[in-house]
Amino acid sequence: MPISLPESLESPPAETPAAELTPQEIVAELDKYIIGQKAAKKAVAIALRNRFRRRKLPPDLADEIAPKNILMIGPTGVGKTEISRRLARLTSSPFLKIEASKFTEVGYVGRDVESMIRDLVRISVDLVKQEKVSEIEEKAQAAVVERLLDILLPPLRKKDDASGAEEDDRFRDTREKLRAQLAAGLLDERLIEVEVKEKTTPPFEVISNSGVEEIGFQIQELLPGFLGGRSKRRRVKIKEARELLLEEEEKRLVDMDQVSRLAIDRVEQSGIIFLDEVDKIAGRESGHGPDVSREGVQRDLLPIIEGTTVNTRFGLVRTDHILFIGAGAFHVSKPADLIPELQGRFPIRVELTSLGKNDFVRILTEPENALIRQYEALMGTEDVRVDFTSDAVDEIAEVAEKVNAEAENIGARRLHTVMEKVMEEISFEAPTVVDKSLRIDREYVRNQLKDVLESQDLRRFIL
Repeated sequence: MPISLPESLESPPAETPAAELTPQEIVAELDKYIIGQKAAKKAVAIALRNRFRRRKLPPDLADEIAPKNILMIGPTGVGKTEISRRLARLTSSPFLKIEASKFTEVGYVGRDVESMIRDLVRISVDLVKQEKVSEIEEKAQAAVVERLLDILLPPLRKKDDASGAEEDDRFRDTREKLRAQLAAGLLDERLIEVEVKEKTTPPFEVISNSGVEEIGFQIQELLPGFLGGRSKRRRVKIKEARELLLEEEEKRLVDMDQVSRLAIDRVEQSGIIFLDEVDKIAGRESGHGPDVSREGVQRDLLPIIEGTTVNTRFGLVRTDHILFIGAGAFHVSKPADLIPELQGRFPIRVELTSLGKNDFVRILTEPENALIRQYEALMGTEDVRVDFTSDAVDEIAEVAEKVNAEAENIGARRLHTVMEKVMEEISFEAPTVVDKSLRIDREYVRNQLKDVLESQDLRRFIL
């Protein structure tokens, strides 16, 4: 289900630490955002809880327990990706969604399977870095203020006589006045000169099947002055200088070696990779044609999912306990078309059901990020109050179900196309509309969709 605006699941409920959530509580959290699909929610809840159980075991036994990887089978738009993404947010786990069809067998031009581990590590590093930055934020802000004060009022040369003491007192008084003005934002528009390090994008990249990453990073580490290591003076407003100096202070205060170690540990212990379009690499080849490497991709994926060590820019990463969630529609192929070794690495199979009218009604109204609530909030920014009647919601759901049945079934994503068409005129006229309170009923929905629904060609292109 592709609805994901609010980020309230970024942090677990204060009264129940994420590590202690029971499977029932995990399902309850997922229910706030995803309608139906009880079997899939139950499967991911058990897989997550098993991770917590494993951590409580002695290390020698814990290493022997493999993650219970999941294969989700179902059409597009029914919630496969959303369940996985919400699960990762619930536990602050590093999460990567990637399509299996992007990979090619070793020896072909394209992405190698190890690149997804390197991508996951980068995501984890950013996640841990943001946590560390929030811990030292106050200290960094204080350091920025001191640096700004030093620029506005350079320190005095020390004098030993009585006049020096008086000058020191005046200096401190002036500095405190400037500090108060900075805190109040009165000096934000003043221009000052700051010395900052240049930022440059690596001028070239190396893409190879052996997994060589951006060569610019490596050169930057060896030759700091070559890529972004040099400093230059810039004349900027204090408001902008705050951001530049804060970024420098954060880099200085955050220990990136520690961040890298924690990030790798988090990937190894709680990383989640959502491998979409697994059905596209299923099936046996005849030995020629564009799909010749599908089975080869499966064999390349196998050691990663079984557990191996991948070399990344931040260090070696073991993939033994990363949770892999495979997904695919499996319209043409079936899970049995995967090579037997890969099938065995996805011991949990769940089938997600197609969505009907009743599901669409619930999706539009029940979740915390319900589509109707999103549109009401968007129009609220223009001081326009939009009120959807129950029969309007029913009509929208009915149209979505009908179009899915007659055209391609894209699940809950169809609601977005229908809602956009229904709200088109209101969204366009909102800034200048006189009547700031609008009621949307079944008749209004039918009028907005009348031309589209009557013409099959228009329906195919617009909805």
